[in-house]
Amino acid sequence: MRPLDPITVGGRPYKRYHVDRPDKPIEPEVEKAAYEYLPKLVPAPAGDSPAGWTVLHRGGDTGAYLLVYTWAWDNVVEVHTAAAGQPAVGCPDEDPANFVPETRRWAGCVWELPALEYERAAWVRHMFVKDAPDLDGYLADARPEGPVGR
Repeated sequence: MRPLDPITVGGRPYKRYHVDRPDKPIEPEVEKAAYEYLPKLVPAPAGDSPAGWTVLHRGGDTGAYLLVYTWAWDNVVEVHTAAAGQPAVGCPDEDPANFVPETRRWAGCVWELPALEYERAAWVRHMFVKDAPDLDGYLADARPEGPVGR
C-alpha cells in the first residue's frame, strides 16, 4: 500500500492510497481510467462531509477496484465503489481500465481495509481529540507505505 498526495474531487479533499504488488505496479492506463471515473463515486457536497480517502487496488488477476470513502456526520464513513476487469463481480469484460459501479454493500477487501483502519484512527487523532478540529493535520497524516496483511 502506497499513500499518494491528496486530491480535490467534488469540492472536498481526498487522501489517496494505491494497493498493488511490488513486482507489478498499477499500470498508467488503469490509474488514468480510475481517476477519470472517480468523480462518479464522490457524493454530492454536504456541510457535514469535509474529506475522505480513496483506494485504488490492482488485483493479482484481471481486476482493478476503486473505493471512495467519505466522512459524513463528522463520525460516519460512506463508501462508494467501482470495479474493472472482473466479470465475477459484474464487469462486462476483463479490461482493468473499464470501471463500472459496484452495487454490493462491500466496504473493501482484506488488502484495502488497512487504509480504513488507519483513517479511522487518524480522523479521531485530528478531528476529535484536539481542542479544535485539524483538517490539515488529518490530510497530512497518511498510512506509511508498506505491505498489508502482515
